[in-house]
Amino acid sequence: MTSAPLPAAPLTLHRTAISGHCHRVELLLSLLGLPYRLVEVNLLQGEHQLPAHRALNPLGQVPVLVDGEVVLSDSNAILVYLVQRYAPGSAWMPQDPVGQAQLQRWFSLAAGFLAPGIGGPRFATLTGKPINEVAQAQGRRLLDFMESELQGRGWLLGGAAPSLADVAMISYTSQAHLAGLPLPAAYPRIAAWVARVQALPGYVPLLDHLSGLTPQPAEAV
Repeated sequence: MTSAPLPAAPLTLHRTAISGHCHRVELLLSLLGLPYRLVEVNLLQGEHQLPAHRALNPLGQVPVLVDGEVVLSDSNAILVYLVQRYAPGSAWMPQDPVGQAQLQRWFSLAAGFLAPGIGGPRFATLTGKPINEVAQAQGRRLLDFMESELQGRGWLLGGAAPSLADVAMISYTSQAHLAGLPLPAAYPRIAAWVARVQALPGYVPLLDHLSGLTPQPAEAV
């Protein structure tokens, strides 16, 4: 592992506290011991569409990371940047072709299955709306896959230490019960994996309530 200097000033994370996409970035910042400050963007009140935020991300999405002159969006892209910039050569990101390909698969699953299949139903529960059963079935399919993949493994990529795959998948999975998919009974390996990630030094939990935000029509977090 090649050491990298800490940032000259704290990084700024524009986030929504209930968003698992934002949480995975904050989690990695904390796990890497990087200095950072949080700027709350209230999606439920449309703050992500205000000109000030769209100047950072024209798509009007969170998270957005600001590191000096560098402005980045997309949570998985930010994870890669943080490791390559501040922890190059570490176990967080595999260096071999197979390991990198497997990491990309988990990134795709985080976007294609985890977000709509668990993140979406979780958001419905938090905002008092009915859970979409089709989306929930997609989440169950993902959990079935994860449970199988974790057989004989402590971490999603199977190494001796956690990787960005674990960071990308933990946020929404840790609150699968809010999506109507409780873990311990049906998915004991996933439940044990969640406990391992949560035991890592520097782990920060994902908010599991609206914390006073006023629900209004908005895109899913």
